[in-house]
Amino acid sequence: MDTMPENRLQRLHDAGQSIWLDFIDRSILRNGDLQRRIQDDALTGMTSNPTIFEKALAEGHEYDDQLAAAPAGMTALELFELVETTDVRDACDLFMPVYERTNGADGYVSIEVSPAAANDADASIAEAERLWSMVGRPNVMIKVPGTSEGATAVRQLIAAGMNVNITLLFAIEAHHRVIEAYFAGLEDRLRAGKPIDRAGSVASFFVSRVDTEIDKRLDALAAAASGTQRDHILGLRGKAAIANAQLAYKLFREEFSSQRWAPLKAAGAKLQRPLWASTSSKNPAYRDVIYVEQLIGPDTVNTMPPATIEAFRDHGEVARTVDAQFSAAERTIADLGAVGIDFHDVTDKLLRDGLASFQKSFDSLIAGLERKSAALGRDMVSSR
Repeated sequence: MDTMPENRLQRLHDAGQSIWLDFIDRSILRNGDLQRRIQDDALTGMTSNPTIFEKALAEGHEYDDQLAAAPAGMTALELFELVETTDVRDACDLFMPVYERTNGADGYVSIEVSPAAANDADASIAEAERLWSMVGRPNVMIKVPGTSEGATAVRQLIAAGMNVNITLLFAIEAHHRVIEAYFAGLEDRLRAGKPIDRAGSVASFFVSRVDTEIDKRLDALAAAASGTQRDHILGLRGKAAIANAQLAYKLFREEFSSQRWAPLKAAGAKLQRPLWASTSSKNPAYRDVIYVEQLIGPDTVNTMPPATIEAFRDHGEVARTVDAQFSAAERTIADLGAVGIDFHDVTDKLLRDGLASFQKSFDSLIAGLERKSAALGRDMVSSR
């Protein structure tokens, strides 16, 4: 492949943003594609979730040999964990040189606790511990949804020395809660006399879905308005998501330059970087790389599906944008409130919808595994 001197992905990386791939399947782990992306596209990490695994398992026969050879008497969940931890372990090994070269600042692969554990801290912790030991790699990152129970789990997992990716963050308040949990977990570790220089964490702030929901509400409000008010309402479309994420970055900068952070930093703690998730454009009227271009800056991560990475490689513009217009972002949020958009209601709904969507993927993934196992002549136990 011709990398060309004008490699936009390399320039994005050089602007302080880590590029992670929001995708996993066995073929890219084994055919050299992931290795090539690490070398040529400045790729430094990877995220997976139930929807991604659902697609990987539903398509093709990459997993048949492992499913057929798995020990007898497993449940569908145990079989799924066997399969997903194998993929994540292999990906961790491919990213290990990045992890070592950056001294643990990058090179992570995320694996998610099942959605059913989202509102149960104890269940999340138990599942995280199991996945952590099954993968058995220092650069695996356990994904925990950013619910209030999830934040409780985050504190304990960080204190126990695990790497944590807090996912499905939509509200600034939820982001604040997980920064707090990260600080508290590090403080717990320090008090116990344990090192904190290897704890890795990212806060996954979801972007495009905010516009999808708010634009729908703006369209409904505009339909009931007229004249300049209608134009004003429609003019707010496509602005909420980026403003919200930019304000999350503002919070990150404030918290990680606070007095509370100083002793943790002195003990070698790493920043809990904001990770921009859901960054493919869902609206064809918007530029396909808008949720990358408007959130570029130091100490950030953007996890992108393959199509968004390809689009950015082709025509992405690199400039420091994430902290260029905090006052404009605050004004956008205020304007949305003034026309009747209840931001709390939006972010609460998006969290509920996100969990429901992952649960649906998880359920169909388990059902698909049961069908596949039956086709391969395997007997499964229904539950423990």
